[in-house]
Amino acid sequence: MEGDHSNDNTTVDTAKADRPVWLMKCPPIVSKAWQSSAASASAESPPVAKVVVSIDLLRPEDPPQYTMEMAGNDVLNMPKSYSLNMFKDFVPMGVFSETNQGKVAMEGKVEHKFDMKPNHENIEEYRKLCRERTNKSMVKNRQIQVINNDRGVHMRPMPGMMGLITSTSKDKKKAPPVKGSDMKRTRRDRGELEDIMFKLFERQPNWTLKQLVQETDQPAQFMKEILNELCVYNKRGANQGTYELKPEYKKSAEDAGAE
Repeated sequence: MEGDHSNDNTTVDTAKADRPVWLMKCPPIVSKAWQSSAASASAESPPVAKVVVSIDLLRPEDPPQYTMEMAGNDVLNMPKSYSLNMFKDFVPMGVFSETNQGKVAMEGKVEHKFDMKPNHENIEEYRKLCRERTNKSMVKNRQIQVINNDRGVHMRPMPGMMGLITSTSKDKKKAPPVKGSDMKRTRRDRGELEDIMFKLFERQPNWTLKQLVQETDQPAQFMKEILNELCVYNKRGANQGTYELKPEYKKSAEDAGAE
């Protein structure tokens, strides 16, 4: 029927456009635990966590405090309690979904944005997890295979292949080696890179962007995104032009170094 767009994938369903939703950044281990729970859940998914809102009735002008308590999980040393730090200033955002048939719908607009961090009493358990994850990421899984063939069959050209090697191939100029700065750097997992960054700042408190790019072999733009979240930039003083950890991260890194 003309004018019926119910099956038109070019339209966006905006019935829930005004529904308020929350946007939360969570640690990688929490995200993996929730994904695992969703994959193993039945038709009725069990709750994975609960949010606790604390309000001081004697000081109603103070903003409410948000915490999150994880539901039952079997991850060793995984913190069970987290604080939710609310951001007041952020760019207006909306949440969209897409079905397997390509139908797009707006699920709501972001009302609050949170940064999820372990509570102080659980910070030691979280540091252990970060160290374990960093150590695993540094293990190289290279293997050496020994060829038990002293006749060199695998090293010699097979009959009929000699004609494929032209005399002009030796005369061709070799392509210049690609410089290290020109090679495309591959992004690491965000959580893994954050762990490596904490290790570097345990070694020394101040780093330039160029030094961190060389140490981590990561794209400069990606490093800037991580640095904006974890560090402050010194615009003046003795450490001008360098980054150092924010106070809340610096204390954790110093405690880990003291151990």
